[in-house]
Order: sequence, then C-alpha cells, then structure tokens
Amino acid sequence: MTSIHDPALFLAHACALEEDAANRFSDLSETMKTYGNQEIAAFFAQMAKFSRMHLAEARARSGFRTIPDLAPEDFQWPDGESPESTSMEGSHYLMTVEYALELALDSERRGQAFYAEVAKSTSDSEVRMMAEEFAAEEAEHVAQLLVWAKRYPALQV
Repeated sequence: MTSIHDPALFLAHACALEEDAANRFSDLSETMKTYGNQEIAAFFAQMAKFSRMHLAEARARSGFRTIPDLAPEDFQWPDGESPESTSMEGSHYLMTVEYALELALDSERRGQAFYAEVAKSTSDSEVRMMAEEFAAEEAEHVAQLLVWAKRYPALQV
C-alpha cells in the first residue's frame, strides 16, 4: 500500500470505507430481519448508524478542503478494494448469525488495520492523528462484535 500523506486524500478513503461499512451493516441487519433474528438485526442496524456517524465526522473534518472524488483505481486499498466492502453473496436463506458476525468482524478488523497502517506510514501529522482516531473507533467496533460473537460459540474469533 502506498502511504497517504494528504489529509483530503485520507478523508476520501475514510468516507468510502465508512460508507461501505454502513451499507454492509444495513445489509446484514435486513438479512437478519428476514431470517427472524430481530436482536442481531437491531445490533447491526445500530452498527450501521455508528458507521454513518463516522462518515459524517469524516466529511465534517474536511473543513475548507475539498474531499476528492476518487475513481475506483485511485484508491490506495491494501488488497485493491475497500477493507470494509464485503461480498454479500453468502447472504442466502441459510445465513447464520455466526456467519453474519464473522463477515462483520473480518471487515472491521481490516478497516482497523487499514487505519493503523496509514497512521504508521504517513509523514503528515494531521493524517496520522485522524488515522489513529479512526483506528481506535474501529477497535471499538471489533470489541462490540467480539462481545456478540461470544454468545455464539460456533464462531471462531
């Protein structure tokens, strides 16, 4: 991954990542509603709300800067796609709560790792500060998911 040294470029990445997270959590919430697990559906809906709040925070941090509208190939993702984008192809009538939690946990861990790597590799102090804060927020999401995962012993965390 190429290091990100520009605050506006970092915020473009953060906005895309948080939007992907909100969409994924919303999809998981709807899927769990469909399969009759209202409790976990409500949890995923709450996580989607948190991701939308983080998205709004990232947009607000731009201040006077214009956040660039990047083409997909201009993002500097570690594996070529947003760390929080998740294939929902596994979302079918047999989707279990354990699998939904596993998808979410994997994505949140990748998001946390992305922000942590940016914080470690940037030469820009503002980018470092924001990336560290966003990594800490992702760590909170991981912790929340791990609490839920403990309710489902079949899940390997």
